[in-house]
Amino acid sequence: MSVATLGTITQLVLFAVCLATIALAMLGARRRSPRLIEAAVQGVYATAGLATFASSLIVYAFLADDFSIQYVHHTSDSAMPLFYKITAFWGGLDGSLLFWVLLLSLFSALAVRANRRRHEELIPHVVWILALIDLFFIALLIFVKNPFEPFMLDPEMAGPARGLNPLLQNAYMVIHPPSLYLGYVSLAVPYAFGMAAVITGSVDSAWQQSVRRWTLFSWAFLSFGLVLGGLWAYEELGWGGYWAWDPVENAGLIPWFTATAFLHSIMIQERRGMLKRWNVSLVIFSFWLSIVGTFLTRSGVVQSVHAFGKDPELAWIFGIFLVVILVGSFGVLLWRWPLLRSRAELESPLSREFAFLLNNWLLLAMAFFVLGSTLWPTLSEWLLGERITIRESHYNHYMTPAGLALLLLMGVGPLLAWRRSSSESLQRQFLIPLVVGGVGLLLAMVVEAMRLEGQASAAQLGAAWGDHVWALACFGLCAFTGATIVQEFARGVAVAKRNNPKLSLVDASIRLLGKARRRYGGYIIHLGVVLIFFGFAGKSYGVDRKINATPGEVIVLGDYEITHLGLRATEDWQKQMITAELEVRRAGSERAVDVLRPARWWYFQLPEQPTTEVSRYMSVGEDVYASMQAVDMTTGVTQLRLFINPLVNWVWVGTMVMLLGSAICIGTRRKKGLSHG
Repeated sequence: MSVATLGTITQLVLFAVCLATIALAMLGARRRSPRLIEAAVQGVYATAGLATFASSLIVYAFLADDFSIQYVHHTSDSAMPLFYKITAFWGGLDGSLLFWVLLLSLFSALAVRANRRRHEELIPHVVWILALIDLFFIALLIFVKNPFEPFMLDPEMAGPARGLNPLLQNAYMVIHPPSLYLGYVSLAVPYAFGMAAVITGSVDSAWQQSVRRWTLFSWAFLSFGLVLGGLWAYEELGWGGYWAWDPVENAGLIPWFTATAFLHSIMIQERRGMLKRWNVSLVIFSFWLSIVGTFLTRSGVVQSVHAFGKDPELAWIFGIFLVVILVGSFGVLLWRWPLLRSRAELESPLSREFAFLLNNWLLLAMAFFVLGSTLWPTLSEWLLGERITIRESHYNHYMTPAGLALLLLMGVGPLLAWRRSSSESLQRQFLIPLVVGGVGLLLAMVVEAMRLEGQASAAQLGAAWGDHVWALACFGLCAFTGATIVQEFARGVAVAKRNNPKLSLVDASIRLLGKARRRYGGYIIHLGVVLIFFGFAGKSYGVDRKINATPGEVIVLGDYEITHLGLRATEDWQKQMITAELEVRRAGSERAVDVLRPARWWYFQLPEQPTTEVSRYMSVGEDVYASMQAVDMTTGVTQLRLFINPLVNWVWVGTMVMLLGSAICIGTRRKKGLSHG
């Protein structure tokens, strides 16, 4: 039996098992039958096993160069390295849907196993909801996008295997899509638990713990995937930036906003019994937006370098599924609306609850602004007959102040008390962060003045400050929020040392993290966000040059001199490469700090799709960045794009700090007597 036949049969069995699991879970929930519920749970495990087997078959087909399967023929070739043959599994549309089924079935099995005894009343509903979502994607595999579809005739008649898109043959793209998939797919688990809690009327705090941990897991992988996508764009596309509001990258950012809102909002429900309706709505929106992201990537509704291409049939199927999710979920929510009444009321605008509520509204507004702007070109084409392009400047105009407002709230929230803050408390809490924030702003303005080296008049200096007003505000807010975080840690360490004076500073800090990991892990996440914003602010001071240079020519780029040393042509078993050698020196210095080697690569299988290989000189303060846009080997004329990107590496450092904080928080449980922020 061929791999194609065995894979197709496995998918059919998977569909039948998933359908049976839904029926057993629904019947078990209705009759309250432990035997039926247990059978449904076993169905979840069987689904995971079958999905794993089907996935292993397609991976085997790639490794064996089984080009009789259309998907393997279109996304692989025999010359591809082993590493990329495996990752080609999710590199195309058909395989990515199977990968989605694999992840969802595994997450379903893990979530059900972990909560089987803890939430017995919810489990049958969790099972049928997750299985129903899985069934939708399995049906797509069988009836629309079968990754095991063989060629009807001899595969050689279709021509040579094309191989994976050269842009995807990059280490970051190996990790970036799976990270986003992990974030997208795992949002189905909190959705299933949230809807099960609403259906059963169990809307107390019992279900929140599992949901919070899964959402934090999803949030961490969405964060990691988004930043990896930015790093891939920065190093592979050669345009000197890492985020340009690409529609498909937006698709990952939108559920990130709502998941972030939920992670903050759930704390108010745990602490005060408030915002229950908010939290269920945010869980629904987060999952729904993850499906929207899948829809945008795979339907061809938006135009993007990341999209899989146009597929009107898939667009309609996903569109109907999205409507069903939204109508069904909010229908259940309205049915149980009275049960979700808050136990407490908002007592004062000068409270942590009010700051979190503002945070919710702002994040939700940002999510739907990005969604609307992403869809507007398509909507305008449908409604007006003309495709209106939304530029990067449109997003930046609105999202920059919104992002700074979030940064401000991130610094303000921990300084406010629950319920209400007294004037004495406000003065005591805000004094140091406000002073540090003011000093940070002044320092940024002084550095700006020094950068102009005294050559500018007062009017010109004022104009320079005006041009960089958002960056200056960002530096000030980074200082303010950073001071808040340090102050919270310092007070916690002081209490730990007061209770045990023998503790060193390091020991006290470790003990603090051990006793209140969720609270202080959250502060570490906030610190990572501050560092990322610090890196964002540097973008305003970047230098960009596009130039045609010949070997021996010296190019001035800001405070650097770059000498074109020459070109080198090489090839390997997979591609031809032309590399430029650029010596980088500080202006006025004879010593080279680095030699950059930007290149262009032409893959033999896809010579019409050359890739840009960027080269960077990295330092704490900035990147010197070079990419080759075009080259004439007869004359040596090289078209280069050269950049100085200040503070850009703090974006990547901040991401690592943020993920460290997430790792500290995931898996921890709330302990009595511990406050959390």
